[in-house]
Amino acid sequence: MNNLIYTLFLILLTTIACNKQITDFVIAEPMKELTTMSEVADMNNITYPTTRKDETVMDDYHGTTIKDPYRWLEDDHSEETMNWVKAQNKVTFDYLHALPGREKLINRLTELWDYPKYSSPFKEGGKYYFFKNDGLQNQSSLYSIDKLDGEPTLILDPNKFSEDGTTSLGGLDFNEAGDKMAYMISEGGSDWRKAMVLDLKTGELLEDKLEWLKFSGIAWYKDGFYYSRYPEPQKDGELSNAVEFHKVYYHKLGEDQSQDKLVHEEPDHPQRNSYANTSEDEKYLFISTSESTSGNALKVLDIESQKMVDIVTGFDHDFNVVDNNGSQILIRTNYKAPNMRVIAVDFNNPAEENWVDVIPEQAEPIRSVSVVGSKMFIGYLKNASSMIKVHDLDGKYLSDLELPGIGTVGGVGGRKTSTEAFYTFTSFTYPSTIFKLDTETLSSEVFRKSEVKFDTEGFITTQEWYTSKDGTKVPVFITHKKGLRLDGSNPTLLYGYGGFDISILPSFSITRLPLLENGGILAIANIRGGGEFGSEWHKAGTLDRKQNVFDDFIGAAEHLIKRNYTSSEKLAIQGGSNGGLLVGACSNQRPDLFAVAFPAVGVMDMLRYHLFTIGWAWATDYGKSDEAEAFNYLIKYSPLHNLENKDYPATLVTTADHDDRVVPAHSFKYAARLQEMHTGDDPVLIRIETSAGHGAGKPTSKIIETAADIYAFMFHNMGEEFNY
Repeated sequence: MNNLIYTLFLILLTTIACNKQITDFVIAEPMKELTTMSEVADMNNITYPTTRKDETVMDDYHGTTIKDPYRWLEDDHSEETMNWVKAQNKVTFDYLHALPGREKLINRLTELWDYPKYSSPFKEGGKYYFFKNDGLQNQSSLYSIDKLDGEPTLILDPNKFSEDGTTSLGGLDFNEAGDKMAYMISEGGSDWRKAMVLDLKTGELLEDKLEWLKFSGIAWYKDGFYYSRYPEPQKDGELSNAVEFHKVYYHKLGEDQSQDKLVHEEPDHPQRNSYANTSEDEKYLFISTSESTSGNALKVLDIESQKMVDIVTGFDHDFNVVDNNGSQILIRTNYKAPNMRVIAVDFNNPAEENWVDVIPEQAEPIRSVSVVGSKMFIGYLKNASSMIKVHDLDGKYLSDLELPGIGTVGGVGGRKTSTEAFYTFTSFTYPSTIFKLDTETLSSEVFRKSEVKFDTEGFITTQEWYTSKDGTKVPVFITHKKGLRLDGSNPTLLYGYGGFDISILPSFSITRLPLLENGGILAIANIRGGGEFGSEWHKAGTLDRKQNVFDDFIGAAEHLIKRNYTSSEKLAIQGGSNGGLLVGACSNQRPDLFAVAFPAVGVMDMLRYHLFTIGWAWATDYGKSDEAEAFNYLIKYSPLHNLENKDYPATLVTTADHDDRVVPAHSFKYAARLQEMHTGDDPVLIRIETSAGHGAGKPTSKIIETAADIYAFMFHNMGEEFNY
């Protein structure tokens, strides 16, 4: 399908690509790195900036009055908030820059990071394309080759998108002829996108320029493409809240955006989002509409005849189009199959009674489906690790795909008519490796291997199971040096997410290597709320069952301590976005259990999250405080509202001032309240990146500095030293 390239790009983006930016922390000359024990001990005598409280701000939630004295921090454009950010960063970066071993960590991370990184090749218009990062580049560039061992030609270098380096690549796709490429750019780490078109024959940009794209792919059809956008915001400064009336348009090359054809809208439902995709043969347009992060309606349009049919009109289940086999539309769905199944729906007879099971539901959840070389490659999750089974297009089982071991496969990519495919494999100590696959013989060979300056053979990963509070068995991956003594003294980082049907799978991360090299343990808990064991596992961590997620994470910590991997004095917890909520809630509920907490870009105000940007779409996982039942369980775990006068773990909150997904107000208000209520001596700080967004959008040097800050903070507050 045409979204293959976009998917490959997103996989690459989350692992190695990030954009350069100018970071203006506005701090004084940093303190020198401290060395003597007396100097180190004095570091935790911190004077936090004064944060103004407005006790008059309060809301009535179904008869309960809740004060919100730090609400003024929600206005991240105000001078007062910007001054608060500067003051907090002054304290935080003075502290971080003085941490013992920080500079050595930066040097080692820079050395580890400096190796060529590649994406899987994909074929368009008779040429192969791939992304490559030379090592320390801020973004990966796109290259083409005529044959796999040919000399590469640079096609697109995102590092040159803007003079100040604040613009990054946000997705791309090729037309069927392979002579045009549309791509999107993001400025300052924002979710907003602009689209433009490159003529691959001449290397020149066309005059086509589209604006106000957000949560959109690009789907080519003949001499144009489909995309999704919001209306142009009416006033400056309102970009972050202009997230209603998402529409699908068709843009014909050479025409002004104002002439684009409106293809689909939901005028009576302003908070529905619609996404467009075309089949590989460009016969069908698939329009998926959602009201939240799970469940979607699905329409299919025969583009030539303009006949439109509804496959499903509700929003209770997921219907993800794989592609078509003639008039048969292959769809991966959890409808009547919590672990997913693949069905065939005839465009000419789309009623449910005519649906045919092509791949019935199995004991393991289906994570991905690819059609390459007239075969289906079904990606399953078996105990949170990849397993690939191969079927013909009628669903007949052919073989398993042999994999190197326990790890994660990046989707098998190629065209239906090709006998050649590529996929990636990675694990905690297995750097991302690209394999070339013969789809006829199903034999694989290493095409390109990462050359990391790290002894991968010196470490081991095991999977253990523990019992959560309600008796549920939960797995945790544990990685450490071979021969490590399990005496309870090892610095350990426990990571989790637990939400939105997202699976946390084995993957290789450069930023985790210093922890492992210095005798630390990395633990990844596959807690409920995720998708590791199908939709029931996800639902068990949502709405009034969200406490299960926190219980599972706390259970993982207790398991690590019980098994003598670590102790409460040597245990840190980490998570981002929904995982930031996880860390905040668990730190509140069991501050005695952890030495250090790293909540990143977290959803911390559970009573008001739905009022900002795309937050309303998360209500299927969380519920909204507008409803009395939801308020009653949200108020019990909302990180902002459950801070008390007590001793909390050493905490480093991290966020970005231009995050337009989880707005920084969540972290701002949480940090202010934490500094107010904390009674202990351990530092509770907030680190705020400027001109950055929710995840991507940071230059390599800043990613390295952030990782160094985290591990230096962690080791210092555990009384540990680095071996560098």
